[in-house]
Amino acid sequence: MPIPFAARPSSSSFAILIRAMLVAWLASCLLAQAAPAPVRIGLDAEFGLDNSTSAQAVELGLRTAIGEINRAGGVLGGRPLELVTRDHRSIPARGIRNIEEFARTPDLIAVFGGRFSPVVIEELPTLKATKTLFMAAWSSADMIVDNGMRPNYVYRLSLRDSLAMPKLLATARKRGLRKVGLLLTNTSWGRSNLAAAEKFVDSNKDIRIVQTAWYNWRDQTLVARYKALRAAGAQAIVLVANDDEAAVLVREVAALPPAERMPILSHWGVTGGEFTRQAGPALHQVDFSVIQTFSFFNADKKPLARFMSALATVSKIRRIEDIDGPVGVAHAYDMMHILARAIDLAGTTDRKAVRDALEKVRDYRGLIKHYAPPFSPTRHEALGERELLMARYRKDGVLVPTSD
Repeated sequence: MPIPFAARPSSSSFAILIRAMLVAWLASCLLAQAAPAPVRIGLDAEFGLDNSTSAQAVELGLRTAIGEINRAGGVLGGRPLELVTRDHRSIPARGIRNIEEFARTPDLIAVFGGRFSPVVIEELPTLKATKTLFMAAWSSADMIVDNGMRPNYVYRLSLRDSLAMPKLLATARKRGLRKVGLLLTNTSWGRSNLAAAEKFVDSNKDIRIVQTAWYNWRDQTLVARYKALRAAGAQAIVLVANDDEAAVLVREVAALPPAERMPILSHWGVTGGEFTRQAGPALHQVDFSVIQTFSFFNADKKPLARFMSALATVSKIRRIEDIDGPVGVAHAYDMMHILARAIDLAGTTDRKAVRDALEKVRDYRGLIKHYAPPFSPTRHEALGERELLMARYRKDGVLVPTSD
C-alpha cells in the first residue's frame, strides 16, 4: 500500500536520518578499531567437583591480579587481559579436552591449572603436542614439572612433593615422632609422595616409615588402614588426601579412645575444599596439622595491603580470615603478575616467545616473596624449602600458621 503523502518523510529529514545512521556506523567501526583485542588467559580446574573450593581460589587470585594489571594499562601496550575458564571436574578426559580447546583459542597465552595432580599429569602429552604454556598454581606432583619436555612448557608456583614430604617427616621427627605410618591416595599424587618419603628416610636414618597404607578416592572408611598403621608401630600418620577422605579419617579417629588417636600431619589437599565443615567438631578432638607454602597472617604489610585493595574490586572479601584456599589465591595472584611481565618482555602473544621470556623475568616483589628471579632455564619451580610452614585450624575454621 502506498504511504499517504502526509506520513512520508521530507527529503531533508530523510537525508538527516541517513547521515545519522552513517555517523553511528562509522563511530562503531572506529570504536571497534580503537578497542584493543584482549590477551586471553585460560583456567582449567575442578569447578564442578562437590565440596571443592580450589578452582574458585585460583580464579579469585587470577581475577585479582588481572584487575590490577588491566587498571595499570594491560599488557603489550594497552591490551587487556581476559580470563577464560573451563571445568574438568577432576576428570582427566575433560581436562584433556579443555587443553585442546584452549590450544585452538586465538591470542590465548597460557593455561593455569587447579589442585589435582593426576589430572595435570594426564594432560601433559596434550600440552607437549600443542606446545601450550601451562602454569601450575596448586598441583604438587614432581613429574608435572619433571616431565621430559624439551623445551619444557610447564612452570610451577606451588608446592612440590619432594619438598612437602621431607617437611612433614621432619616435623614429625622434631616432635619426637620417629616411627611414621603413611596413608596415601592410590593415585599418581600418592605415588609421587611415597617416592619423596622413601628418598628422605634413606638419608635420614633417625626416622622410619613403619608401613604404607593405600586408599581409593571416595572410600567411605579409612579407620581399618589407620589401625593397621598403628599396630605396625606408627606414632604418627603422614596423610596424603583431599578434603573428603581426610574428613572421613578425622571423624573416625575422633571416635576412637583418646589413647588411640595419633597425630596426623597432612599434605595440603585438605585445604582446597570444605574440610572443616565435613570434619565438624571432630577436627578439634584430633591432633591435625597441614603443610602450606604461604599464610596471609605472615604476609608483609605493603604487598598484603596492595592485594587486599585489589581483592576488594573483584569480591566482597575484606578480611584475610575469609579467604578460602589461601595458597591457591596467593599462588595464582603472584604467578599472573609474573606471566604479565613475561608477556611484555616477549612483546607478542606467541606462546613460545612468552615461554622463553618467563625464564628471563629478572625479579618480581610479590605477595608470597621477592622472586629474584622467579624462573630460569634450569628451574621451573618458583617456590622452595624456605617458603614451607605448618598450620592448624582454629575453632572458627580459619587456618593459621604454627611453630611446628
